[in-house]
Amino acid sequence: MSQNTQAEAIIRTHVLWAMGGGLIPIPLVDFAAVTAIQLEMLQQLAQLYGVDYSKSNGKAFVSALTGTSLARLGASFLKALPGVGTLVGGASMALTSGASTYAVGQVAVNHFSNSGTLNNFVEDQLKTIYDSAFERGKTYVSDLENDKGDDAAKIFQTLEQLGKLKEQGVLTEEEFQAKKQELLSRL
Repeated sequence: MSQNTQAEAIIRTHVLWAMGGGLIPIPLVDFAAVTAIQLEMLQQLAQLYGVDYSKSNGKAFVSALTGTSLARLGASFLKALPGVGTLVGGASMALTSGASTYAVGQVAVNHFSNSGTLNNFVEDQLKTIYDSAFERGKTYVSDLENDKGDDAAKIFQTLEQLGKLKEQGVLTEEEFQAKKQELLSRL
């Protein structure tokens, strides 16, 4: 399998995970989960391209690209509103989380394949590439959702229900993570 194909598989997997993470019904927990997913993706891409990775450099790279991601934070806080806020916030957060993760992955692949490292990036240049990739990421996420159809919708609904059960203390963190991994592997 070519390096490009492997990179695209890593990105796709993490976009799906990020979309699921965006559905976590607890404001800010969803944001933290998506950031962790993006850092894991970055670490895997760095390894694929032979780039040294450290958590601090990874955080600096992701933060430089995503900034505070006001749209993601807004969607996260929207979930705090009873009823419709949870539904709209969850859907919005899933879309923006997936698109952002796609964009971070595309920027990393572009940067690493041009001999870039996590120590030598120019924030302004990469931010411009990120913004463009984020817009493409929205279409990518929509296409993923359409390709998976009803099965993906059911899986995301189940993930949301599992998140609620974890929040209520019915499921432990370990049980939640195991079930989440099982469900997302079906996508």
